[in-house]
Amino acid sequence: MNTPVILAGLGPLGTPELIIIAILVLVLFGAKKLPTFARSLGKSMGEFKKARDEFERELTTAQDEAQRPTIPAPVEKRQPVNSSQDV
Repeated sequence: MNTPVILAGLGPLGTPELIIIAILVLVLFGAKKLPTFARSLGKSMGEFKKARDEFERELTTAQDEAQRPTIPAPVEKRQPVNSSQDV
């Protein structure tokens, strides 16, 4: 079963529409530049995914730190000074 791709404001794209888009890209960029274009697109997507993962990791870390209970520092107890022992 083929699931249509839905773009914002364009509606579902079926197989005929995707074929037309592929032909237009081939005509616009040419067969020689298409591998270079695909390679740069792949690198861009990889960088985007890496940045997204890093952003999600930062959010998770910040959320964990916010939910972690804070333990107050121990208060140093001092012994009272007896003046009778000094004499």
